[in-house]
Amino acid sequence: MNGSLVRDVMTRDVVTVAPGSGYKEIVDLLIERGVSAVPVVGDAREVLGVVSEADLLHKVEFSGVDVHARLFERRRHRVAKRKASGDTAGSLMSSPAVTVPATATLTQAARLMERHNVKRLPVLDQAGDLVGIVSRRDLLRRYLRDDDAIRQDILDNVLGGVLWLDPVEVTVEVTEGRVALSGKVDRRSTAQIAVRLVRTLDGVVTVTEDLEWGFDDTTLPHRYTFDA
Repeated sequence: MNGSLVRDVMTRDVVTVAPGSGYKEIVDLLIERGVSAVPVVGDAREVLGVVSEADLLHKVEFSGVDVHARLFERRRHRVAKRKASGDTAGSLMSSPAVTVPATATLTQAARLMERHNVKRLPVLDQAGDLVGIVSRRDLLRRYLRDDDAIRQDILDNVLGGVLWLDPVEVTVEVTEGRVALSGKVDRRSTAQIAVRLVRTLDGVVTVTEDLEWGFDDTTLPHRYTFDA
């Protein structure tokens, strides 16, 4: 089955800058590499912050503009004004950096982006080293698989590979990432496991099931449970 972890979709060739990198150097780098932000790393490759196009635009926004001091009483305006006067990555970056482990799920990464209102996250390995960067576009990429590929993945890897089911016993229909399972399986727990596994596949948006079972084993005492 295809993975649904940050490490599976992140960009590994990460463009970085040092705290002392200059404004023009950063602008040139963003344009040359076609990216909208770069992590700022220290001597030990620790992530100190992120400089984005939005950070750089503060200088353009406030350049030559005489704004009344009261506009900067709120923290947002004070930060914007500080960045407008900055000329190095260290003074321009948004810090502390919001990072994500390479082993995090895409759902966890998406929630982190939403919570902190950021469009990208530096990715760290278990040692805390920078190993990639993941963007909103990367998270959405998992939904770009075509329906035939999703259906074959379910038949080969979920039904046949994990559950050892005869594919003729379960009908799998996929329409624009929406999966419908129908047919009959031996146990109720098998039907539940099938649904949970299918939900983890790349490209799957929703799962509905109309599965019958021959034996309800979920009511037995001391039963094993499955958490996907």
